[in-house]
Amino acid sequence: MTSRRPQGDRGQAFPVYITAVAGLLFLAFAYFAVGQAAAKRNEAETAADAAALAAAQDYRDRLHDKLRSGFDPEVWKDVLNGLRGGNAYESCRAADALAASNGASVQTCVPGDWPGYTVSVRTDTTAGKSVVAATETSRGTAQATAVIEPRCGIEGSPLPSTLPAPGTESPSPEGSPKPGDEEKKAFRLVCDKQREFDVDPDRLDLLPDASDLFAVHLAKK
Repeated sequence: MTSRRPQGDRGQAFPVYITAVAGLLFLAFAYFAVGQAAAKRNEAETAADAAALAAAQDYRDRLHDKLRSGFDPEVWKDVLNGLRGGNAYESCRAADALAASNGASVQTCVPGDWPGYTVSVRTDTTAGKSVVAATETSRGTAQATAVIEPRCGIEGSPLPSTLPAPGTESPSPEGSPKPGDEEKKAFRLVCDKQREFDVDPDRLDLLPDASDLFAVHLAKK
């Protein structure tokens, strides 16, 4: 005589099955929410990197403009060391613009101990509604620092004297060397210990590009 499974067992198994499915769905949605939050953090990191680089590059361009505004060896030494580039905080405007284009807002932009800019941002949107309530109001945040490194230094050496030997002076046409010419110097930019650029004070528009004179990169995190 065959035995039959009580009908009541089937009735009990069905709710257990539903509960298991519901649990799996909840876990799936939870993992999805965690993924959304991670993606939002990645967005913030991208925006922070771009904003910090934008501020540093803007200041680098200001340094380049300062070099082209006139030749003074002492001023140039300061500029090539990252100084005399104007108000450093003005370059934070570039950080604001880049962050906005990446869906974020700059929270702080600080020109730190020279050279560099540290920028923190927050995404404009949250990860959205999910089974994890915290994601509904949580926004991605991140911080990045960009560094400006001078690639060049200025060097000067006395021009060779073209004055006649003592006792052999003779009238010279206008434009010939005059006393004191031997004290003049020829200046050049020495970059990365490999490249050199002669400086012509009358043709500062021929200076190398800003990227040739200053390197900009993100600091290691």
